[in-house]
Amino acid sequence: MDELTCISCGAYIKVGGGNVKFPCPECDSIIVRCQRCRKLGRKYTCQCGFSGP
Repeated sequence: MDELTCISCGAYIKVGGGNVKFPCPECDSIIVRCQRCRKLGRKYTCQCGFSGP
């Protein structure tokens, strides 16, 4: 499995175990978030400008 980078904190992660990879609802770019940033509700911003908790 490839290592990916969390969009919120920049940590290198692998998908699974609470880490996620999903398409942006606005532009379909791939968003990767680590378990910690998801749990803390850290904001992220896609390259298209879409942001979420």
